[in-house]
Amino acid sequence: MKRIAVYPGTFDPVTNGHIDLIERSLRMFDEVIVAVATNPKKQPLFSLEERVDMLRKSTGDCGSVVIEGFDNLLVDYLRQKKAIAIIRGLRAISDFEYEMQMALMNRRLDSSVETVFMMPSEEYSYLTSTIVKEIATYNGSVAGLVPLIVEERLTKKFGK
Repeated sequence: MKRIAVYPGTFDPVTNGHIDLIERSLRMFDEVIVAVATNPKKQPLFSLEERVDMLRKSTGDCGSVVIEGFDNLLVDYLRQKKAIAIIRGLRAISDFEYEMQMALMNRRLDSSVETVFMMPSEEYSYLTSTIVKEIATYNGSVAGLVPLIVEERLTKKFGK
């Protein structure tokens, strides 16, 4: 049986930290589905289609990665995809409380769901999509923080 994990998130935009977790997740799972959430509460900078496209272009060499949008309850999505785990990144202690609450709620909704917490590589431990967008807003360089396609799209959005 194929071991499938889901890495959910808004990915607005995808960062090199996200790519790092995707690549490392593939060492543990046969397939990783990157589930891009619509999440209108966050008022994303990029549309769902743009975020999916940037992720697809950024993970082209990652092997068994599937990128798709979703807008339903995560545990229902996992059941639909026959996934056995949720991948979540923990950058700092401040992430832990929220992520633990979500993991426990997901387990309550479906006791077969496991959440796998992964630490980012040191070079990405401070990196968030919010920080990237703020830097880009002020025409700062995001080189090395995001895949090239994201850097190009941010430049286009903010018109350097």
